[in-house]
Amino acid sequence: MPGSDYMDEKREYLRFDLDLPLEYGETNSPHARGALVVDSYELGLLFQPMKELPIGTKLNIAVLFPEIHELRNFEVLAEIEWKDVHRGENRKGYQFGLKFVGILQEGHQKLKQLLSEKDETI
Repeated sequence: MPGSDYMDEKREYLRFDLDLPLEYGETNSPHARGALVVDSYELGLLFQPMKELPIGTKLNIAVLFPEIHELRNFEVLAEIEWKDVHRGENRKGYQFGLKFVGILQEGHQKLKQLLSEKDETI
């Protein structure tokens, strides 16, 4: 879904497809798990892990970008704002909406740059 698909929605920020791998871990756990980023905007993202997590959980996340971008790993503290059951081919998973709650200025600027580049391709 390109960002333009979201034009009809009443959102403050456009969302853009990213389809990137993500590593996440609960802030009180040393174990990391894998998931996929579905889309992102300046202040959060939508991701699909296989594990169910409660709303309000704080996660340390690292989005793994292709080397073509200067931003190789984008690390941020995020909180789960909402969740939904996602059914794919022969499996059940989850979709979670994350809001960034701790982000370095440099990382935020690079994410904004990446999203603006995606906006220009629409």
